Amino acid sequence: MVLAVNPRAGRGRGLEHAERAAGVLRVWGLEPVVLAAADLGSLLELLRQHLREPTAPVRAVVAVGGDGVVQAVLGVLVGLGPRGADVPLGLVPCGTGNDLARHLGIPREDPEAAAGRILRRLDGPPPPRLDVGRVRTGDGRTVHFGTVLAAGFDAAVNERANRRPRLRGAARYLAAMLVELRRLKPLDYRLETVDAAGRTRTAHRPGLLLDLANTSSFGGGLRIAPDARADDGLLELVGVDPLGRARLLALLPALLAGRHTRLPCVRVERVRSVVLEAPGVVAYADGERAGPTPLRVDVLPGAVDVLA
Repeated sequence: MVLAVNPRAGRGRGLEHAERAAGVLRVWGLEPVVLAAADLGSLLELLRQHLREPTAPVRAVVAVGGDGVVQAVLGVLVGLGPRGADVPLGLVPCGTGNDLARHLGIPREDPEAAAGRILRRLDGPPPPRLDVGRVRTGDGRTVHFGTVLAAGFDAAVNERANRRPRLRGAARYLAAMLVELRRLKPLDYRLETVDAAGRTRTAHRPGLLLDLANTSSFGGGLRIAPDARADDGLLELVGVDPLGRARLLALLPALLAGRHTRLPCVRVERVRSVVLEAPGVVAYADGERAGPTPLRVDVLPGAVDVLA
């Protein structure tokens, strides 16, 4: 078993969480290998090398960190093709969002309990399979995601927050949101969707938010798609019509609680794929920069076994 850890996750507690989880696994006779590196790219290269040339069968890869680490590990497993599909994914959450763990009911900030869930799944019935979102960018890159792709006001806040490295934590995102509220204007979306029944449709619509959800929440519990499932081979396309600043702020409590989906200004549809174009919009997947539109987004049904 391999634990791939972001040492900086959980305010620098990533390695501590990994060792605590590894201790539980060792008690039950496993010999976990902890992989850590100074940056994510180096960590993924270590993981790929270990999976390509294993010294022993790899029973699982456990992502220790937040949704960004999970996204990266998913990309490695999917990228290895059939070899990666045979290796289940485990989670020891210790990031800021942990939305995939939240959706799957995995204990957060409790590495011993998360390791216990992994052990029970290893020795129990076959684990459930997780759909994985796939984004193909205009420059030929492919990005995978487990939770949500955001391409609207929420993504703009994320993009601006990343330009403010001197601020940390919630303050960085609050400052970014205040700036984006001042700049608020409708976005011009052009969409080509394939719906659940396989019908292709095109649409040109203005809006403030456009998210593609594999799971129910993102951003640390924002329940953008409360009915989303990660095992149905579909994504939920959630759009919010143009709103003023006051109405958008009034909508936020409903978004947090997942009560927004029946409001007149919100559209929800289940899709197999979307071609998305919106001038000036940079999309984020699992809280990480995916790239500017145009983008082609679809879902890989049951791409990875998940020990949850």
